[in-house]
Amino acid sequence: MGIKAWTMLLLLSIVWGGSFFFNALLVKELPTITIVFLRVGLAAVFLWLYIAIKKIAVPTTVEAWAALLLMGLLNNALPFSLIVWGQTIISSSLASILNGTVPMFTVVLAVFLLKDENITRHKIVGVFIGFIGTVIIVSPDLESIRSSHFVAQLAILGAAISYSFASIFGRRFSRIGLHPVTTAAGQVSASTLLMLPLVLLVDKPSTLSMPSTSALFALLGLALLSTAFAYILYFRILAIAGATNLGLVTFLVPVWAGFFGVWLLAEKLSVSQLVGVAIIAVGLSLIDGRLWRRLKWFG
Repeated sequence: MGIKAWTMLLLLSIVWGGSFFFNALLVKELPTITIVFLRVGLAAVFLWLYIAIKKIAVPTTVEAWAALLLMGLLNNALPFSLIVWGQTIISSSLASILNGTVPMFTVVLAVFLLKDENITRHKIVGVFIGFIGTVIIVSPDLESIRSSHFVAQLAILGAAISYSFASIFGRRFSRIGLHPVTTAAGQVSASTLLMLPLVLLVDKPSTLSMPSTSALFALLGLALLSTAFAYILYFRILAIAGATNLGLVTFLVPVWAGFFGVWLLAEKLSVSQLVGVAIIAVGLSLIDGRLWRRLKWFG
C-alpha cells in the first residue's frame, strides 16, 4: 500500500477505535437502544446527503432493499446493540479486544456457508490460537457463568459473530451492483427502521432527560465519525488497496480503543487480558498469513 492508503487505514482504525470510547461516555446517560438508534439514524442522514451531493444512484429493486434490511440487522442493529449493552458492564478496552475476534468467526462460518472458501493451514492454526486467547480473557469469569461481567463478554462475542455473518452475506452486493456508499446508507437506514419501534416501546424517548453537552458531542462523534465517515473511508480503502490490506485494520482498532480507554477513561487491563490479547494477535496474524509467509513458516 502507498502512503495515501496507509493514512486512510490508520484514520479508519482511529475512528472505529473511538466508537468504543464514545459508547463508554454515552452509556452513562442514555439507554442502549436509544444510543444505537441515534447512531444509525444520524449516520443515515449524513450518508444520504453525501449521495445526493455526489449524485450516486439509489437502489430501486425489492431484492436490493431486502438485502439491505438483513445487512442492517446483521451489521448494525444487532452488533451495535450488543456492544453498547456490553459496555454498560465491561470496559471499552476489553470490548474492543473481544470484538477483534471477528476474523476468527468469519473463517469458521465460511467453512459451512461458502463453497469457494479456501481454508488454509495457517487459517486453521490461527483460529485455534485465537480462541485460546479468547478463553484466557473470559476465564476469570467462568466460575460464575451467570455473572453480569461474563454475560457482557458473551454479548460482545455475539456481536463479533453477527459481524462475521454480515461479512459473508455482504458478498452478494457485488452481484446486485450497488454503489458501496449506497450500500452503507441503505443498511444504516434499514437499521434505523428496525430500531425505531424498539426505541418507542422500550426506551420511551419522551421520558428521557436531555443528555449533557459532552454526551451530545460523543453522539455526533459516534454517528458521523465512527459510522458515516468510517464507511466512506472503508470503501475508499477497499477500492485502492483491496480487501486483504483493508483487513489490517483488525489489528489496529483494539490498539486505539485501548489507548483511548486507558488515557481518557482510566481503564486498566488485567494480566490475563493482556496475555489473551497477545495470543489473539498471533492468531489474527496467522489468519492474515502475510507475515508468516515471509518467514516461510507457511506456504
